[in-house]
Amino acid sequence: METCLSQIETARPRIGFIGLGTMGAPMALNLVKAGFEVSVPDRRSLPSIVRATTTICSDIADVAQTSEIIILMLPDTSDVENVVFGPGGIAAADLAGKLVVDMSSISPQATKTIADQLIAIGCQYLDAPVSGGQIGAKAGTLTIMAGGSKAAFERAKPILQALGKSITHVGEANGAGQVCKIANQMIVALNIQAVAEAFALVSRFGIDKVKVREAMLGGFAGSRVLDVHGQRMIEGAFEPGFRIALHRKDLRLAMHVAETLGASIPATEVVEQLFTDAIDQGGSNWDHSALYRIAERGNRFT
Repeated sequence: METCLSQIETARPRIGFIGLGTMGAPMALNLVKAGFEVSVPDRRSLPSIVRATTTICSDIADVAQTSEIIILMLPDTSDVENVVFGPGGIAAADLAGKLVVDMSSISPQATKTIADQLIAIGCQYLDAPVSGGQIGAKAGTLTIMAGGSKAAFERAKPILQALGKSITHVGEANGAGQVCKIANQMIVALNIQAVAEAFALVSRFGIDKVKVREAMLGGFAGSRVLDVHGQRMIEGAFEPGFRIALHRKDLRLAMHVAETLGASIPATEVVEQLFTDAIDQGGSNWDHSALYRIAERGNRFT
């Protein structure tokens, strides 16, 4: 383990990584494996392998000061705002000439505000939320949707390639990546609900879900959700890969954006309520595939 005392000269940019949770920790490790110098803030909860392979800095501002590119992977909008502008946040460092890459899934409107403020002081900004869950984070196969200037995207691309296999620059406006991620989360949520309802129906008829899943994977209903989450539903394995609470957050972002734009998303609103039902019954930390538990009962939790 190194201490964060001075910037080490390297042919590759030094990366600061903030947000070492279920997704962030394996992502940071993949950057280390790819040969990048990675700095992280000291935390009691730091996984031992991260502590052993990265440079440990005293705080967030120190990470930003000694890094050229700063990656954020945080749960919600308020977390990103606090890490950027709160006491001891990255804005306490000299950010001129640096690049901030926010890989969290947060409000597109807040993203634009944050980006505008950082760009005004000479910092580049890219919003690059991801899809693929913990499995994709560990395997380095995430789908990455980036919004921001072409220059910021090209600068970040070698780093993003160590984290994902599908990397798309969806637009030059900051917030474009976040809107794409919101749309992605709408499709995933509705697909999970469709599989949950279908499995609940065939179960009531007395058909083996294993055989039903096998049959459907070979047809037009085949999907990644049916493959991965269908198996979770069969096994009743609802330990979190992606928590219901976080997916509900994304659907609420979708509803807020839709309201702002005057768009109608009724199916998304229904699934958001089903996630809320699960949370009300203690399911905040269940995997989002646990929507099956609601469908299986034939109605919402009571």
